[in-house]
Amino acid sequence: MWTVKPEGTRAHRPVQVIPLKSIARGAHLLPKYGVGPLPDYITHVNALDEFQAYFVNPYIDHHCYEFLST
Repeated sequence: MWTVKPEGTRAHRPVQVIPLKSIARGAHLLPKYGVGPLPDYITHVNALDEFQAYFVNPYIDHHCYEFLST
């Protein structure tokens, strides 16, 4: 699986408007967990900001695998 990281820092992330026509597919991101259990304050709302890196799951379905592998 590929690893991706957020751009910038937590305090300053670049922001831009992306036209809907330019989005080809959604991505299934799996957080790159550390050691030990997750803290209670991490929820679905803040998870993207709390982790340092993510794995992109190309095996979510057949079409996603073909799209990401070519």
